[in-house]
Amino acid sequence: MDLSALDRVTDLIWRRPATGPMKVPVVLYGDEALVGEMDDKVLDQATNVATLPGIVGAVYVMPDGRWGYGAPVGGVAAFDAQAGGVVSPGGVGFDISCGVRCLRTGGGVERVKAAQYPLADALFHRILAGVGCTGRIDLDDRQMKAMLRGGARWAVEQGWGRIEDLDRIEEYGCMAGARPEHVSARAQSRQRSELGTLGSGNLYLEVQRVAEIFAPELAAAFGLVVDQVVVSIHCGSRGLGHQIGTDYLGEMVRAAEGYGLDLPDKELACAPIASALGQRYLGAMRAGINCALANRQIITHLIRRVFADVVPGAELELIYDVSHNTCKEEEHVIDGARRRLFVHRKGATRAFGPGHPELTESLRELGQPVFIAGTMGTESQVLVGTSDSMALSFGSACHGAARRVSRAQATRRWQGRELADELVERGILIKAVGPRGVAEEAPGAYRDLGGVIDAVDHVGLARKVARLEPLICIKG
Repeated sequence: MDLSALDRVTDLIWRRPATGPMKVPVVLYGDEALVGEMDDKVLDQATNVATLPGIVGAVYVMPDGRWGYGAPVGGVAAFDAQAGGVVSPGGVGFDISCGVRCLRTGGGVERVKAAQYPLADALFHRILAGVGCTGRIDLDDRQMKAMLRGGARWAVEQGWGRIEDLDRIEEYGCMAGARPEHVSARAQSRQRSELGTLGSGNLYLEVQRVAEIFAPELAAAFGLVVDQVVVSIHCGSRGLGHQIGTDYLGEMVRAAEGYGLDLPDKELACAPIASALGQRYLGAMRAGINCALANRQIITHLIRRVFADVVPGAELELIYDVSHNTCKEEEHVIDGARRRLFVHRKGATRAFGPGHPELTESLRELGQPVFIAGTMGTESQVLVGTSDSMALSFGSACHGAARRVSRAQATRRWQGRELADELVERGILIKAVGPRGVAEEAPGAYRDLGGVIDAVDHVGLARKVARLEPLICIKG
């Protein structure tokens, strides 16, 4: 990115003032290397978002920002419905409520290492992954609608999980306002047999060890100690979420002129929040959130069964489940006044600080856990939201490290089988559908996660708690 187009506020905060059709400024977080490595299109897309009706505050770009469809990945923007604000599928993301769920096993690393190979095999064969993969659950129309309304709560009621899990999930596992009737038959058909599966790309299931503690009191409150084993699940709403985005994006492009919207980019198609179309999308998007929550809940149940068979006594307790790719109605302070806003977080997660009333009771005093996911073979980290993040980014942090090279470039640069062998030498087992998927997600294809997380921590978007290193990685 051409840094001359930005004002340098601090070593970690950059700003593009609102000019021309922009209604708010663009604020980017990261050091000179991180922001400089972002594609120029990141700034172009964030600037386009800043021109949309009813936007407030600023458009924020996280330290892992990269260009995406319509709006940048790692982008946060908030809109006031009372001021003509809009909702945009491109500002939400197509894998609706893709997120990370982390569970602690209560067991030490040596016991899991002793069962590493059979555990990896069992997880790979029980939790299916890959493009278009289907699981062992097939929903009829009634069950589909109940799942889209009920999310993880529905899954627990069906026997997939524990009631206490719900207190460790955003929205207590069920997003209010879901409207299955606004989800197309095509979208529902794509999900009918995909519950309990991972998908492909950068999605994964990992068994990890706690390698380092940064905040001992918070780590203890989350039940984390060095050399403890945890399990992380990174996945979303599969084909259903993608189809919701596709369906409504096309409808919003066609309806834009009727709403008097002059779109800076058709990929950023939107509709007024207060309009019938905007309300239908929000209802469908919330159903997509519930789909993702149900999916991660069912995968959790399957993982617990695998551990019960292979590592008996390793009790898996949920630390938290946090989503990115959402739009949520929240209360924020703008210019000293409290306003209800619709906050789009694309490739960004909620990071509310201690005491926030929307946090579940068990975590309210601590702040919201934030999981920043690495790629295959790299570290991940557990953080916690801060009170400062409310003013810095509408209470948001990033969700990972952005790609440095495309998937096509990665497959030309790395060989999947060789890479898997190298990781085995480091004590990391990779189980994947094929070598191409391994090459696409090579560690070298991504930016340095440590630098991204340090920026998040130093700015105050979230505070570092613990660093995780992989032992087993299951990928599509």
